[in-house]
Parts: sequence; C-alpha cells; structure tokens
Amino acid sequence: MSEYDRYRRQERIAVEEAIGIVNSEHRDGLKGTVKYYDRGFWSQENLRFTKPHFRLEKAARIVNKIAAGDELNLLDVGCGPATLAKFLEPGIRYHGIDMAIHDPAPNLLEADLVQSPVQFGDKQFEIVIAQGFFEYIGTHQEQKFGEIQDILADEGKFILSYVNFGHRQRQIYWPYSNVQPIAEFRDSLSRYFTVERSFPTSYNWNHSEPNRRFMRIAQLPMMFSIPLVSRTLGVEYFFICSKRPTR
Repeated sequence: MSEYDRYRRQERIAVEEAIGIVNSEHRDGLKGTVKYYDRGFWSQENLRFTKPHFRLEKAARIVNKIAAGDELNLLDVGCGPATLAKFLEPGIRYHGIDMAIHDPAPNLLEADLVQSPVQFGDKQFEIVIAQGFFEYIGTHQEQKFGEIQDILADEGKFILSYVNFGHRQRQIYWPYSNVQPIAEFRDSLSRYFTVERSFPTSYNWNHSEPNRRFMRIAQLPMMFSIPLVSRTLGVEYFFICSKRPTR
C-alpha cells in the first residue's frame, strides 16, 4: 500500500468512526480529529467538477425556477470552477467564493471559508447556494449558517445540498469532516432558516448520482420526496430555505 493510499485509508476510518460505523480497534490513533484542507488540495479537487454533473444541473434548474426571469444577485458558496454559472439565466448576476479560484475574475473571490466569513464585500444576495460544501466544514456548520443568514436578502432563498448518510449503501468520501444524519442536519439548519422544501437530489440503489442517460433525464425534473424510499435511496438532499421571521 502506497503512502497516499494509507493516508486515504486513515482519513476514511477517522470520518466513518465519527458516526460509529467502524469498530474501535480500527481507530489507528485518529479519534476525534477534524481535518481541513488547504488550497493545494482544493486546486486539484475542484478540477473534478469542471464538467457539469447531475446535482449541479439540477441545482441550476432550481435556481432558474426561483429566479423566474428576474434580475438578481446570486452567491455560489464553494463554487469550485464556477461551472454553475454556465447554466443560469442571463438575468442572474453570478458571484462565487472558493478556497481555490483557477481563473480569477471580478465576480469570483478566493477565500478560506473555514478561517474567513462567507461574504462578498458588502453585497446582499437574493439567492445563496451551497452544493457539496457543508460536508467539508467540520465544526463550523452553524457559524456558516449564521454568516449566510447575514448576507441573504430579506426575501431571498438559500439553496443547499447535503449527503444522505442514511443511504442503504452509505459511502463516505474520505475528506469529509462533517458527517451526521440528515435529520440532525435539518434540525441545525432550521435554527437559522425556514426550510420550505427538502427532497433528494436523486434516487439510486447505489450511493451515487445516476449516470445512465434515461435515469438522469427522468430524475432531473423530480423535486419531491417519496415516503420511506427517500430515507434509504435518496443520494443527497436539497433544501430550499428562506429567512426566519424576525420577532
């Protein structure tokens, strides 16, 4: 086993142990650690998302439906290579923030979102979206919810995804540092936002987005949960949120 493969195995064990699915004898001295990754890691990791994938395409559909042709500002948190921008309607003014920006532009901001707040100057946004972000944020989840709450316009929408770790064939990507049941994640989210809707990004027997063409076409328009089925076959979940009313 190479040093890199050993490192990946150790990281995977540490994350899986956090939700109690690995026996204590396999701890390998990593119990309780939270690993965050620097720009060097993300500059390579983001290249995996240059080509559009299923969740991104579905997210774009959700955003365009909410925008309904209006002109508005959108912030993509953990934007990677900003691929989402290519799928949005012309009236949506796209802004992105990420640890590693490959192609600098005025509407893209490079920042370590563990160390720095989620913000883009003093802008407010009608839509904030965060896909595949919260699984990597370790113990900073509620802090980031609060920061996004501050930059979301009063009538704005917060759209986010989170992996369903209750899937029947649960897989945990080795760099994840924030792994919890979907119900606990939703409870935390609900302390900061009104969750208007939630539904799986897709359904699949395996814990991965569908790659067969007919399955992708059939599931792209699906924006609803199926009782019982969603808990075990939902790959990830989308949440569509608004600001909680002020008292």
